[in-house]
Amino acid sequence: MLVRMSGALMRGLFVALLIATPAILLPEVTSDQSQLVVLAALLAAFLTFAEYNSPSPSIVEFRDAAPFNRLRFVTVFLTVFLLTAIARGGSDLNSMSQGIAAIGTIVGNAIDFPFSPVRLIVLMLPHDASAEMIDEVRSAAGISYLISLIAMVAFGALVRLWNWPVRNGAFNVWVNLPLFDPTTGGDVLYRLQRDARFNIAFGFLLPFVIPAVVKAASDLIDPVSLENPQTLIWTITAWAFLPASMIMRGIAMSRIAGMIEEKRRRAHQTAAKDAEYQAAW
Repeated sequence: MLVRMSGALMRGLFVALLIATPAILLPEVTSDQSQLVVLAALLAAFLTFAEYNSPSPSIVEFRDAAPFNRLRFVTVFLTVFLLTAIARGGSDLNSMSQGIAAIGTIVGNAIDFPFSPVRLIVLMLPHDASAEMIDEVRSAAGISYLISLIAMVAFGALVRLWNWPVRNGAFNVWVNLPLFDPTTGGDVLYRLQRDARFNIAFGFLLPFVIPAVVKAASDLIDPVSLENPQTLIWTITAWAFLPASMIMRGIAMSRIAGMIEEKRRRAHQTAAKDAEYQAAW
């Protein structure tokens, strides 16, 4: 129990640090913004602690299938930290900020072609956006998209090369998929395969859909302003991470479906051999 509590506490602190990172590193953060960030960080830390300190799962998927959630957390934290460094470079130039911004510019320009996700998120900006703002958004989108691609490739390698999740022991569907009810909705294998395809397909389309929806809705409501550094950081992070997270979830569910299918095949083969053995006698 003590080990579980200490692990839950460390996870809660890391989540709070993630949320507070932009407010800590960025200059000229107002007191109102600081108070909101502290409140959000404390709330997220409490929810994370309560989830991981409980022996029974609630909403967090793949809780005992490391390193799925760790990889997702590292992806978000690295994205937020690097985007914060880029935003901080606007008022406090240093070699690290310049280097990160240069990498983001190279990647952003490389994938900024017609109908690409980066081009669409640049087109989401208002017509009167300055050239500096466009370059900053392109660099942020490029670096965040690169991190998300690396995370997906890394998870694919974990599945294919390191035999995730059975490498760490038996996989418990109830603990790792608390929102998935295996007793309803037909065959479990079909539902897992269907959910896996949906997550992968929707995750692939989401980077294209989000800018288009925001651009279409800007005529009806006030568009999201990315001039505020914290708004830019969290918007770009969500735009890049949510699709990657859905694709990783789809890969994970496809892997679980494959494990169930293989187990069924072995059970059928064993049953067939037993039937042949009994017939021979």
